[in-house]
Amino acid sequence: MELLVNIDVDDLDKALRFYTSAFDLQVGRRFGADGVELLGASSAIYLLVKPAGSPATQASSQVRDYGRHWTPVHLDLVVADIDAAVQRALNAGAILEAAVRSSSWGKIALMADPFGHGFCLLQFVGRGYDEIATAE
Repeated sequence: MELLVNIDVDDLDKALRFYTSAFDLQVGRRFGADGVELLGASSAIYLLVKPAGSPATQASSQVRDYGRHWTPVHLDLVVADIDAAVQRALNAGAILEAAVRSSSWGKIALMADPFGHGFCLLQFVGRGYDEIATAE
């Protein structure tokens, strides 16, 4: 199985500037004016143009909203230096939603992109998530 990440945006040029600057991703293929493939992460990321207010699905009354919103699915990006990564993301237009927190497995920064999508930056320390893994 291969994982592909799709991110809806309402402004493709703005999204390209943010994601290539914040995360050092490179443009792969272009799909006309409606999408771009970004490479450089462990999975390809596709920026897909979807206007604000457009239906999220044909069977739902929900519409796309690019203000800060919550969803149970988000991206975690593992970085080597969280302080540098946070600063780079901020410089690109991200919002830091809480101070960087430390735990036994590492550090986490809760952030949002300019399109309201939440994401976290993680820096593992020691054995990473193995520090808290259980047998059950």
